Amino acid sequence: MLLHLTSLPGPHGSGDLGPEAHAFVDWLADAGQTYWQMLPVVPPAGGHSPYQSSSAFAGDPSLVSLAGLSGLASVPRPSMPESRVDFTASTAFRREVLARTFDEDRARDGLEPFLEFCRREAGWLDDYALYAALKDELDGVAWTSFPPALRDREPDALASARARLLPKVRQHQYAQYLFDAQWRELRAHARERGVLLVGDLPIFVAHDSADVWQHRHLFQLDADGQPTVVAGVPPDYFSADGQRWGNALYDWAAHARDGFTWWTARFRAILSRFDAVRVDHFIGFHRYWAIPREAETARAGRYLPSPGVALFDALIERLGALPVLAEDLGVVTEEVTRLRERYRFPGMLVLEFAFNPGLDARDTLPHACGVDTVVYTGTHDNDTVVGWLADLDRRAEIDESARLQRDFVRAYLDRPSPTAWDLVRLAHSSHARTAIVPVQDLLGLGAADRMNTPGTTDGNWSFRVAPGALDAPLAARLRALAATFARTPG
Repeated sequence: MLLHLTSLPGPHGSGDLGPEAHAFVDWLADAGQTYWQMLPVVPPAGGHSPYQSSSAFAGDPSLVSLAGLSGLASVPRPSMPESRVDFTASTAFRREVLARTFDEDRARDGLEPFLEFCRREAGWLDDYALYAALKDELDGVAWTSFPPALRDREPDALASARARLLPKVRQHQYAQYLFDAQWRELRAHARERGVLLVGDLPIFVAHDSADVWQHRHLFQLDADGQPTVVAGVPPDYFSADGQRWGNALYDWAAHARDGFTWWTARFRAILSRFDAVRVDHFIGFHRYWAIPREAETARAGRYLPSPGVALFDALIERLGALPVLAEDLGVVTEEVTRLRERYRFPGMLVLEFAFNPGLDARDTLPHACGVDTVVYTGTHDNDTVVGWLADLDRRAEIDESARLQRDFVRAYLDRPSPTAWDLVRLAHSSHARTAIVPVQDLLGLGAADRMNTPGTTDGNWSFRVAPGALDAPLAARLRALAATFARTPG
């Protein structure tokens, strides 16, 4: 199943690592499921997208469960909807509870486990916590707008800031300590129930992030720390202008000279949390789309080479076999396919993209896909299956290619009016070793409950599962489907 933590039910405005996450693990086990895939669990960098993060290593403090925290009783709970995530209200409330908890907990003895965590994770934690404390002090400005001595990380300025902001630095470190402790509890529970956690690693980090501030030499920046080029993708299915993501781009030559140390640390960190990891935008490890900073759209970009083999060889030499799922959607060249197959990383097949009469069926249809494939009904960037089918019906009345696609779907499924469950069943019946279904498709939800619409900003990432929607009869139905196609554990 694909479900982000924020989409779980719960009393504090959004889902988190608390009791509902443990209950979802139990539901997955009862439903005969092996994998729980989440979106990135790193802290968002402005906005709410987990794919734009202020740290490649930190956990999102908003995912810390407030259940049992000492500061919860002293912070009034604002009114928040149950059906959607109100990020503004929920994040402010959660930050205040975490701050009160730290103040109350540090007044007591017993912080040695916290201090040990700080020592163990100092390589990224010290700079992340200082970065976050500085942004608090400076009203959230980007690090490029820090005072020049701090922007440029002059040692005396950093030491002075650490001393001045020590309580705030410790507060941010404590939130990471709580995230780590709760994560370990959830992962241990998942292992006990035979459920494996699948993470999501965006290839890029946000320009305004602790990583870029700490490691400027590893990114394509000018003397003031501004990016000379930014990340995105060329025009595609999602957007006629392409997508201008705005992330700073790597200086791959600098990473190679450094022996890919930062990437090794990044993979080590995510694999300490997850049993496998979906690598987003795998194409970018062969070549990346570089857009001039001043360009308004992605159309002005061009492809430049990435290190590919050199990077993954270095990672495997240091970390061993990589349990990677490669998100290889988009303009997939033979070189991208060879890179993926060299390391036996399974690629992705998304059923909403499969039924194009103009494509070779051997490449797109589930009856012919390879075993080393992960088949999805849809992803976080797609409409739900119900929404997709409804949109296909609407467009078929005015567009010949949409009519051909709709008729192809109906013929392939042998259904005059296909349902979301028909696509869920089709994913399970495919040759792919792994089938992953967004919970929205399992529940048969419509377009209003999609997770994200690329190229837009309003309403994204706020979907939540209704309390009680994932019930015992649905678990039994899903277990029976998995058993039919020999997909149950063991």
